[in-house]
Amino acid sequence: MMRFTDIKREAGFVFGHRQIKLTLLVVFLLSVVSLWAGYAEMQEQQATIERLLEKDQVEREAVITHQSSYGMVAYYAFHLTYAPPSPLAFAAVGERDVFPWKHRIRMLALEGQIYESDTDNPELAFLGRFDFAFVTSVLLPLFIILLLYDLKAKEREARRFDLLNVTARNAHAIWTARVIVTLVPLALVTLVPFVVFGLFNGASISSILTVCAIVIGNITVWSAIVLAIGAAKRFANFSATHLASIMLGVWLVTTVIVPVTTHTIINAAVETPEGGDIVLTQREAVNSAWDKPVEDTWKAFIATHPQWADYTTFDPERDTSFNWKWYYAFQQVGDQTASELSKGYQAATLQKDTIASYVALLSPSLLTQRLLSSAAGTDVSAMVGYENDVRAFHKALREFYYYHLFKDPEFSQESFEALPQFTPSRMRYRKTKKNLDE
Repeated sequence: MMRFTDIKREAGFVFGHRQIKLTLLVVFLLSVVSLWAGYAEMQEQQATIERLLEKDQVEREAVITHQSSYGMVAYYAFHLTYAPPSPLAFAAVGERDVFPWKHRIRMLALEGQIYESDTDNPELAFLGRFDFAFVTSVLLPLFIILLLYDLKAKEREARRFDLLNVTARNAHAIWTARVIVTLVPLALVTLVPFVVFGLFNGASISSILTVCAIVIGNITVWSAIVLAIGAAKRFANFSATHLASIMLGVWLVTTVIVPVTTHTIINAAVETPEGGDIVLTQREAVNSAWDKPVEDTWKAFIATHPQWADYTTFDPERDTSFNWKWYYAFQQVGDQTASELSKGYQAATLQKDTIASYVALLSPSLLTQRLLSSAAGTDVSAMVGYENDVRAFHKALREFYYYHLFKDPEFSQESFEALPQFTPSRMRYRKTKKNLDE
């Protein structure tokens, strides 16, 4: 049974080495720098959203003031949509580096507006940017290896191993105490800065504890891997250097080779429409409408919007060659034409993410990154959720304008008081300062 005296003795032994102190200092600095980098990035994104919200409102009011028809306002008025960073996004930037987190949209066909800014950064997708998730999932295992690789091997090389086991009251207590006094400070220098940043940024206690549990779990798993290799009988006669090489090999395979290889295989195996193809399909459908009979547009439009079937006729005195409701109808048809590709793109994205979640079981580092991104609301499902928020908002915009275009009431600026306003619907997103003030 391990006693306090064992802990005290091993603590004095462990911290008597300058290498241990230096390693802990480096980990602490890496934790602080990564948290600060993530915090600065999220603050910049938040400030960008708030600045754009203010300008968005001013610009739209100017359009409403200077136009005299609903069709013209719908054409010129932009609406900002955004996915504000969660209180923990600074710790795990996740997919916010890969997926768009803001769009300025208007009443025109939506698919082109979403996918024209479609981004793909495979280099960042492999290991991630330098944030707290990267430090804890990729770099921290290296420090665990550095601290524990020669736990017993160096005692064997110094020919003290048998003496320690014979003279100790409990041989297991020596190594257990030494592991504890090594890993507990390592966890503290990693997590204390995160807790401070989390509280300062307004994260909930439960979410902070969730991240702490994930990091501690990662430390536990990697410690178990390192200790298992060190205790394996087939490696009993290996030197500390040879053991370190084996451990680094395990780290390389699970942290780099498995994620990169499977990422490539998944992308090749799962057929995914290109964002550019979606944009091209939608734009071809829209542009070709100018040369098609008007009836073709109305037929496709009424198929999905039968409530407007009785309002498709033109007023020959007012609409000699152009009509706004016909114009927005073929914008709608353009989206309908590209809808299957768009749905396929989103389904493929989610399918690849699901496959990657199973692959993560083979890679503790990848699993840690995914869990942290999920806790921070920056994973694939969160960004797909934002895209669906944009679609729902655009649908509400269309319903507003379709009513005024088809019913054709007299133009009134007061009617725009009912204009839909975008608000992120998912609870994981933090409201911006502007939203809170309102």
